[in-house]
Amino acid sequence: MPRYALKIEYDGTPFSGWQRQADRPSVQGAIEAALARLEPGLPAIAAAGRTDAGVHALGQVAHCELRKDWDPFRLAQALNHHLRPAPVAVLDCARVGDEFHARFSALERRYLFRLVARRAPMTLERARVWQVPHPLALAPMQQAAQHLIGRHDFTTFRAALCQAKSPIKTLDALEIEELAKPDGQEFRFHLRARSFLHNQVRSIVGTLERVGAGAWPPGRVRAALEARDRAACGPVCPPSGLFLAAVAYDPDPFGNPTRPTSDI
Repeated sequence: MPRYALKIEYDGTPFSGWQRQADRPSVQGAIEAALARLEPGLPAIAAAGRTDAGVHALGQVAHCELRKDWDPFRLAQALNHHLRPAPVAVLDCARVGDEFHARFSALERRYLFRLVARRAPMTLERARVWQVPHPLALAPMQQAAQHLIGRHDFTTFRAALCQAKSPIKTLDALEIEELAKPDGQEFRFHLRARSFLHNQVRSIVGTLERVGAGAWPPGRVRAALEARDRAACGPVCPPSGLFLAAVAYDPDPFGNPTRPTSDI
């Protein structure tokens, strides 16, 4: 059966997450329903990462198998037609070999987290950012973030129900930028790693927010990491500000540069 890679964008607000569930809406379920309109009885699709309820994607990648030899452009257009009105879109589609697997072939995953500090309630983007009512300092958060880069035991920063076999992961990059806003501050956290633990990004950002607010000194983040104890973690921030920004492969099945996260 021909195999196709799909680059997918979605608003995770109305979904219970990526993974298909019998009694709740999911992104996987929406895409598989659209595929069934084209060819019934297909195998389940697989994704690079199973995002949680409320988490968004700018460049999720999944693969599917079909019986018909589809033109990739026409397949993407057909899926987008049948996905309406769900907030899910196939941005790109490519024919790939049988050896390609959206999850196991991935070399790197990139996440973006958006944090807005302002008193007035968010209106236009309230489901796409985490809002706090107090100002934050960029430099202390950047200083604290340096303690987390590299290969570590991230037990402190993973969910208690995380199913990963090991808490040891390598965080390749954790960059924080501040964007000027007339009504407050926006901070964007950019994280890169081959793979992440369950709730790792949200745990890290929630902890760094405490540093930016002045409640934690930057060195406490290192102590929390070394404690290897979930109780040492700061608050876990909500999913609304989290985006799966991109997934990297070699070669890139889509043959084009990764979409910059500054586009949002």
